[in-house]
Amino acid sequence: MDPEVTVLAQSAGTTLVTLMATDAWHRVRDGITQLWRRTQPERAETVAAELEAGREDVLAAVAADDQATLDELRLQWQGLVRRLLVARPAAVEELRALLDQLDPDGSAARQITQHATASGQARVYQAGRDQHIAER
Repeated sequence: MDPEVTVLAQSAGTTLVTLMATDAWHRVRDGITQLWRRTQPERAETVAAELEAGREDVLAAVAADDQATLDELRLQWQGLVRRLLVARPAAVEELRALLDQLDPDGSAARQITQHATASGQARVYQAGRDQHIAER
Protein backbone atom coordinates (compact mmCIF):
# COMPACT_ATOMS: atom_id res chain seq x y z
CA MET A 1 0.00 0.00 0.00
CA ASP A 2 1.18 3.49 -0.82
CA PRO A 3 2.49 5.13 2.40
CA GLU A 4 1.16 8.50 1.22
CA VAL A 5 -2.38 7.07 1.06
CA THR A 6 -1.99 5.55 4.52
CA VAL A 7 -0.82 8.83 6.06
CA LEU A 8 -3.54 10.81 4.31
CA ALA A 9 -6.21 8.35 5.48
CA GLN A 10 -4.91 8.55 9.06
CA SER A 11 -4.98 12.32 8.93
CA ALA A 12 -8.47 12.32 7.44
CA GLY A 13 -9.84 9.92 10.06
CA THR A 14 -8.47 12.02 12.90
CA THR A 15 -9.57 15.31 11.34
CA LEU A 16 -13.09 14.09 10.63
CA VAL A 17 -13.70 12.72 14.10
CA THR A 18 -12.20 15.78 15.78
CA LEU A 19 -14.26 18.20 13.70
CA MET A 20 -17.49 16.23 14.16
CA ALA A 21 -17.67 17.69 17.68
CA THR A 22 -17.16 21.29 16.55
CA ASP A 23 -19.00 24.07 14.74
CA ALA A 24 -17.33 22.84 11.54
CA TRP A 25 -19.59 19.76 11.57
CA HIS A 26 -21.85 20.89 8.71
CA ARG A 27 -18.89 21.69 6.45
CA VAL A 28 -17.35 18.30 7.29
CA ARG A 29 -20.56 16.44 6.49
CA ASP A 30 -21.16 18.34 3.26
CA GLY A 31 -17.55 18.10 2.08
CA ILE A 32 -17.14 14.38 2.74
CA THR A 33 -20.55 13.56 1.27
CA GLN A 34 -19.71 15.55 -1.88
CA LEU A 35 -16.35 13.78 -2.17
CA TRP A 36 -18.12 10.42 -2.14
CA ARG A 37 -20.80 11.64 -4.59
CA ARG A 38 -18.08 12.53 -7.08
CA THR A 39 -15.94 9.42 -6.57
CA GLN A 40 -18.32 6.62 -5.50
CA PRO A 41 -21.86 7.93 -6.01
CA GLU A 42 -23.39 4.55 -5.20
CA ARG A 43 -21.96 4.81 -1.64
CA ALA A 44 -22.64 8.51 -0.99
CA GLU A 45 -25.93 8.11 0.89
CA THR A 46 -24.51 5.34 3.05
CA VAL A 47 -21.49 7.48 3.93
CA ALA A 48 -23.78 10.45 4.72
CA ALA A 49 -25.76 8.24 7.11
CA GLU A 50 -22.53 6.97 8.68
CA LEU A 51 -21.40 10.57 9.19
CA GLU A 52 -24.64 11.41 11.00
CA ALA A 53 -24.44 8.33 13.22
CA GLY A 54 -20.74 8.88 13.77
CA ARG A 55 -21.35 12.44 14.94
CA GLU A 56 -23.79 11.24 17.57
CA ASP A 57 -21.20 8.71 18.75
CA VAL A 58 -18.47 11.37 18.82
CA LEU A 59 -20.60 13.78 20.85
CA ALA A 60 -21.47 11.05 23.36
CA ALA A 61 -17.82 9.94 23.60
CA VAL A 62 -16.58 13.51 24.10
CA ALA A 63 -19.17 14.10 26.83
CA ALA A 64 -18.11 10.88 28.59
CA ASP A 65 -14.37 11.46 27.96
CA ASP A 66 -14.37 8.05 26.24
CA GLN A 67 -11.06 7.96 24.38
CA ALA A 68 -11.48 4.31 23.39
CA THR A 69 -14.63 5.09 21.39
CA LEU A 70 -13.01 8.14 19.79
CA ASP A 71 -10.00 6.02 18.79
CA GLU A 72 -12.34 3.39 17.33
CA LEU A 73 -14.19 6.04 15.32
CA ARG A 74 -10.92 7.49 14.01
CA LEU A 75 -9.88 4.03 12.85
CA GLN A 76 -13.30 3.44 11.25
CA TRP A 77 -13.04 6.64 9.19
CA GLN A 78 -9.41 5.99 8.42
CA GLY A 79 -10.42 2.64 6.91
CA LEU A 80 -13.31 4.11 4.91
CA VAL A 81 -11.11 6.86 3.50
CA ARG A 82 -8.24 4.48 2.77
CA ARG A 83 -10.54 2.16 0.82
CA LEU A 84 -11.89 5.12 -1.15
CA LEU A 85 -8.37 6.30 -2.03
CA VAL A 86 -7.25 2.83 -3.05
CA ALA A 87 -10.31 2.41 -5.28
CA ARG A 88 -10.14 5.97 -6.65
CA PRO A 89 -6.53 7.24 -6.56
CA ALA A 90 -7.61 10.44 -8.31
CA ALA A 91 -9.44 11.39 -5.09
CA VAL A 92 -6.16 11.93 -3.21
CA GLU A 93 -5.74 15.53 -4.32
CA GLU A 94 -9.42 16.31 -3.81
CA LEU A 95 -9.31 14.90 -0.26
CA ARG A 96 -6.12 16.81 0.49
CA ALA A 97 -7.77 20.05 -0.68
CA LEU A 98 -10.87 19.32 1.39
CA LEU A 99 -8.82 18.67 4.53
CA ASP A 100 -6.88 21.89 3.94
CA GLN A 101 -10.18 23.74 3.67
CA LEU A 102 -11.72 22.10 6.76
CA ASP A 103 -8.59 22.26 8.93
CA PRO A 104 -6.24 24.85 7.41
CA ASP A 105 -3.69 24.83 10.23
CA GLY A 106 -3.80 21.03 10.71
CA SER A 107 -4.67 21.32 14.40
CA ALA A 108 -7.46 18.73 14.25
CA ALA A 109 -5.16 16.14 12.67
CA ARG A 110 -2.65 16.59 15.48
CA GLN A 111 -5.15 15.68 18.20
CA ILE A 112 -4.01 12.08 18.49
CA THR A 113 -3.78 10.43 21.88
CA GLN A 114 -1.41 7.68 22.80
CA HIS A 115 -2.03 4.97 25.36
CA ALA A 116 0.71 2.94 26.99
CA THR A 117 0.83 0.10 29.45
CA ALA A 118 3.67 -0.85 31.73
CA SER A 119 5.01 -4.36 31.66
CA GLY A 120 6.80 -4.15 34.99
CA GLN A 121 10.19 -3.99 33.28
CA ALA A 122 11.72 -1.33 31.12
CA ARG A 123 14.94 -0.11 29.64
CA VAL A 124 16.09 3.44 30.07
CA TYR A 125 18.45 4.89 27.50
CA GLN A 126 20.42 7.89 28.61
CA ALA A 127 23.48 9.40 26.99
CA GLY A 128 24.28 6.12 25.25
CA ARG A 129 23.98 3.98 28.36
CA ASP A 130 21.48 1.14 28.61
CA GLN A 131 20.09 0.57 32.09
CA HIS A 132 17.64 -2.22 32.94
CA ILE A 133 15.01 -1.26 35.48
CA ALA A 134 12.69 -3.77 37.12
CA GLU A 135 9.61 -2.67 39.06
CA ARG A 136 9.21 -4.26 42.42
